[in-house]
Amino acid sequence: MTQSPLARAVAFATLGTCLCLPSLAQAEFIKDSKASLELRNFYMNRDFRDRPASGQAKAEEWAQGFILKVESGFTEGTVGFGLDAYAGTGLKLSSDDDRAGTGLLPSAFGNEGPGSYGEASAAVKAKLSNTVLKVGGLMPKLPIVSSGDSRLLPQVFDGAMITSQEIAGLTLNGGQLRQTNFRNSTNREDIRTTNYATGVSDRYNFGGGTYQFNAGNTTAGLWYGELQDVYDQKMYNLIHTQPIGDWKLGANLAYFDSSENGRNLVGKIDNNLTSLMLSAGIGAHTFRLGYQDSSGDNPFPFLGETDPAIASYLQILDFTRANEQSWQARYDINFATYGVPGLSAFVRYVTGDGFDLADGSNGKEWERDLDITYTIQEGTFKNLAFRWRNAMVRSNASIGDLDENRLIVSYTLPLF
Repeated sequence: MTQSPLARAVAFATLGTCLCLPSLAQAEFIKDSKASLELRNFYMNRDFRDRPASGQAKAEEWAQGFILKVESGFTEGTVGFGLDAYAGTGLKLSSDDDRAGTGLLPSAFGNEGPGSYGEASAAVKAKLSNTVLKVGGLMPKLPIVSSGDSRLLPQVFDGAMITSQEIAGLTLNGGQLRQTNFRNSTNREDIRTTNYATGVSDRYNFGGGTYQFNAGNTTAGLWYGELQDVYDQKMYNLIHTQPIGDWKLGANLAYFDSSENGRNLVGKIDNNLTSLMLSAGIGAHTFRLGYQDSSGDNPFPFLGETDPAIASYLQILDFTRANEQSWQARYDINFATYGVPGLSAFVRYVTGDGFDLADGSNGKEWERDLDITYTIQEGTFKNLAFRWRNAMVRSNASIGDLDENRLIVSYTLPLF
C-alpha cells in the first residue's frame, strides 16, 4: 500500500518511542504492527415527544471525533512482548444548554460542556505460544462484557485480560476490569451497572470461553461475570449455522442467570433472561425473528454503556424490564447483489409487554429502527462511509415517546 506523507509522518511518530528501545524494535514487532486513524463526524437529534420532568424538549448535538489505534507485533523469543495504544479526541461543533446531553460530548441538559475533550490509554502485552496477556487499556468484545462504541468515542476499560487458543476450536478468556473511561468522559471512574439498579465497584471479574465444533457450524459458550459486591452473572450460549441449498439458516440462543452479591448495591437484582434470534438468508436478503424474556423480580443487569449480547438490545431500548417479554422482526438487504456494492440496510421492529408500571398498570412499548449504510468502495474516497440511523419509540413507561436520528460520516485511514 502506498502511504501519503501524512500517513507516514503519523506512523513514524507513533512508533518513535518503540524505535528508541532496541530490545523491542525487532523484526516481528515492527512487521506485524498496524495502526489506523478514524475520523468520525456524528450528528444526533432526539425529539422527546413526551417532555420529561427536566423540561427538555430535544437533545441535539454535532461533534467531530478522531480515533487513533495502534497495535504492535510481538518481539521474538519464547515469550514475545508488544504494546497497543489508543487515543481519542472529540470536538464540539454544535450544542447549547437547552439541547445538550446526547452522549456525544461531556455535556448535560443545562450545561453544553467544554468545546473539546480527549482520552488516551495503552496496554502492554505478552505472548506465549497461543496465549496472550494484556494489561492496561482494554476494549473487550466478549459475550459477557463488550465495550460500547455507539457514540463519538469508544468506551475503554483499565484492567487485565488473558486469551488462550491452545486447543483447536477452543478459546478461553479471563480477566479483571478495574475502571472505565465512559464514551463522553475524560475521567476514569469505577464501573457501574445500568440505571435500573445502582451499583458501583472497582472490580469486574470475568471468565469463560467458546468451543467450535461440527465443522465450525456450532459454537457453545459458557461465561461468568461478577461486579464485585454488586452482582454476579452466569451466561450459557449456543450458536448454530446451517446451509440448506441456497439458504443459510442460523440460531443464537443465550441464557443469563443474574443475582445480587454484595454491599455496594442500591436496590435488588434477581433476574433470568432468555434471548433467541433465528435467521434465514438467501442472496441479498436476510430475515430474522427474535424473542427475549426477562423474568424475575428485577430488570436484567449489565455494565453501564456496554453492549450486552441479547436479542432486543436496540438503538434506544433494551426490553430488559422485570417480566418483560419482547418479539422482534428484522429484515436486512445487501445491495451489492443489485450492482451497488457498499450499500446495505436493515429495518427492525420490536414490541415488548408484560412488565408492571409504578401505578400497577400493564407496561407496553415498541421500537422501530431503520439503518442505512453506504461505504465508497474505490477511488480517492475509498472507505468513506455514510450511515443514517433512525429510531422511533412509543412507550407508556418512564422513557415515553421519542424519535431519534443519527447521521454518521466516518473515514478510516490505515497508517501502516
